[in-house]
Parts: sequence; structure tokens; C-alpha cells
Amino acid sequence: MDKDNKPEKSGRKKSKILHYFTITLVIAFLIIAAKVFHLQEILQNALIWIKTLGFWAPIAFIFIYNLATILLIPGSVLTLGGGLIFGIFQGSIYVFVAATLGATFAFLIGRYLSRAWVLKKIEGNVKFQDIDRAIANSGFKIVFLTRLSPIFPFNLLNYAFGVTQVSIKDYVLGSLGMIPGTVMYVYLGSLAGDIAMLGKSVATNPQAEMVQWIIRIVGLVATVAVTLYVTKIAKQALDKEVE
Repeated sequence: MDKDNKPEKSGRKKSKILHYFTITLVIAFLIIAAKVFHLQEILQNALIWIKTLGFWAPIAFIFIYNLATILLIPGSVLTLGGGLIFGIFQGSIYVFVAATLGATFAFLIGRYLSRAWVLKKIEGNVKFQDIDRAIANSGFKIVFLTRLSPIFPFNLLNYAFGVTQVSIKDYVLGSLGMIPGTVMYVYLGSLAGDIAMLGKSVATNPQAEMVQWIIRIVGLVATVAVTLYVTKIAKQALDKEVE
């Protein structure tokens, strides 16, 4: 009987290794592409173009931000650029709307393209299913806390939440956790005098330095909170399964 199961177990192990290897390759490709194709420079040029569009500028900004989010392109330059082009108030609104829409699109892609694969892999794994269910029941809090923390990679997290049982409602509402970080980064962008200096000139500004420290402190607190909270509900789920 064990001999019959060996080929099946070996096949599952190879499939899992292949899947993780593919994910690693995709991430490595994106990192290399960012360097080779100078994506930051491309985004800066896009911001310069957006600035000339007048009435259509916010729509073009939101569209490009969505595209960057879905393609796993870091959007920090766009966030800073939103503050420089539109100012703190309007920039914060446009960036938040763009980030929420982009994150939702990525979440839906992850849910409808990857969820079936995840369900197949955890089939029969009662402990994992219990943890997944527990996380779903606390979806809003977890999404909210991870959005507060800049340590969790925003773009990858969008797809990761898609393969959990977190509801679309909790996911979207949890995006409110992005507001503090959004306002702070938009403010940093508004301090830059030129698009070419985004992320550079603000580093020497005392006000910018203070804001960056606030971001770090808020991020640290949120990271500790979400880690402790997820650990707690995972333990509760496992204790329930044991009982």
C-alpha cells in the first residue's frame, strides 16, 4: 500500500516544487525587468505625460496606477508623483482610489485563477482549512492591519489574499488601512520640486524625515499587531480542531 502511494506523493512533491520555482522565476524576472527596462524612469516619464493632460490627468493616473499594481510593478514613484502633480488633498484621493481599484482587480485575478489550485492542494488538510476559515472570519482586521504596515509587499499581498477565503467586502473595506500611509507618501511627494527628483530631494528635507519616521513607527506597530493577531486566531483554530 505504501509503495502504491510513493509515486503519488513524489508527484505532488515535484508539482509543489515546480510551482514555487515558477513563482520565484516570475519574481526574479520582474526584478531584473525593473533594472533592465528602467521601470522607475518609465513611470517618471508617464507622470510627466500625465501632468500635461489637464482634465484627463486623474483618469490617466488611476489607469496607469492600476496597470502597475496588476503587473506587480512597485508604485512608490506613482504615489509620490500623485502628491507632486495633484497636491496633498486631491493626490491622496486619487492614489487611494487607484490603489484600491488596482488591489481589487489583482485580488479577483488571484481568486479566480489561483484559488482552485490552492483548494486542490489543501484538500484533506483539515488544520490548514481551519486556519484559512479562521482568517476569513477575521478578514477585515487582518487586511486592515497588513495595509497599515509597509513591510508587507502591497502588490504580492493582493494576489495572496485572493487565494484565501477573505470576502471581497472585508478585503475592500480593509483597504482603508492604506489611508495613513497614502497621505504620508503623497505629502512626501508634494515636497519634491521636480518629478525627476522624486524620492531623492525629500530625503534631505527635515519635514520629510519626520514623516518617514512616523511611517516607520506606524508600520512597526501594525506589523507586530497583525503577527500576534494571526498567530492567535491560528492557534484558536488549531485548538478547536484538536478538541
